[in-house]
Amino acid sequence: MTGWTVSLHDRIGSLPVSEWDACAGDGNPFVSHAFLSAIEDSGSATPETGWLPQHVVLRDEAGHLVATAPTYLKAHSYGEYVFDQGWARAFEQAGGDYYPKLQTAVPFSPVPGPRLLVRPDAPNGTKAALGQALAQVCGELALSSAHVTFCSSEDASVLTEGGWLPRLGLQYHWHNRGYGSFEDFLGALASRKRKVLRRERRDANACGLTFRAVRGAEITEALWDAFFVFYQATVDRKWGSAYLTRPFFSLLSERLGDRIVLMVAEQGNRPVAGALNLMGADTLYGRNWGCVGEWPFLHFELCYYRAIDFAIEHGLARVEAGAQGEHKIQRGYLPALTHSAHWIAHPALKRAVTHFLVAERQGVLAEKTALMELSPYRQDG
Repeated sequence: MTGWTVSLHDRIGSLPVSEWDACAGDGNPFVSHAFLSAIEDSGSATPETGWLPQHVVLRDEAGHLVATAPTYLKAHSYGEYVFDQGWARAFEQAGGDYYPKLQTAVPFSPVPGPRLLVRPDAPNGTKAALGQALAQVCGELALSSAHVTFCSSEDASVLTEGGWLPRLGLQYHWHNRGYGSFEDFLGALASRKRKVLRRERRDANACGLTFRAVRGAEITEALWDAFFVFYQATVDRKWGSAYLTRPFFSLLSERLGDRIVLMVAEQGNRPVAGALNLMGADTLYGRNWGCVGEWPFLHFELCYYRAIDFAIEHGLARVEAGAQGEHKIQRGYLPALTHSAHWIAHPALKRAVTHFLVAERQGVLAEKTALMELSPYRQDG
């Protein structure tokens, strides 16, 4: 690490917004200072919840901040969505301490994007140096491992060249092929699939609900109160944990403005369902959703079809609907690979994880190939 200075910061608020965002860029809102500070300031990702911020910063010889990574010391593996609990159990059964570990990630957000954040004018090799810094921190703190999850393919390649172990996952993304309208998109589907989507939209829009997209300052506190109820109801149904606090949602509107897009369903004047999205430079990212009550195809309409409508209207290239749910394929969201990279300090654990990841990678690639056979798009070119 000659010529570089590495430092750790236990609050993103201690780092200047301009310097952080100069590294993060404006393409992906999840790595912005605004989003990450909202996560911390709202009490969602804090030492008390098992997320101790340890943001890694790289400075050059002149003391200028040239690279950073959103990083946390983790006492568990919750809220990450790249699952390593099996590794933890195996290491602990062998007498090791898997936790705490170092996690470079966006808390509670399985959204692909950059994790090694580097200023555009930084010298060549800065990204690799930041990867080395993460491994160095892992060693100096005597941690079992370091993990960079849902990173870009470029980040994964740089880390793999530096000795990290690569891992693949699957999500479901919709791609805008220059559609002028939702009907144009439907025209790209096979006839039978097209009829299914038309019927689902017809039934969802015939159940007495009204739909609207609200953004930024248009989202009132009363609407966030309603959405938080929807969010908690979904968590309860899935036997999960409500990671995000109520203040987090208010801070999103305050700090990210029109990049927050909330799809709302209302019965009369009463909100009954909502789907939270964040808008990047060319992508709409679907995040949380919830409802109170049951209506036919409401989830598909609010989370998938309304997102496609919005993306077409605003000229966005992609909608990312997240992990899980093969049902997304039939709605036009095709499987896409996600990437992570893992630094394992203990030689025996590294060997075991390496063998596991080789086999898992083959399985993920085979699964993606098989799932693509379910594509609803016409096969006539």
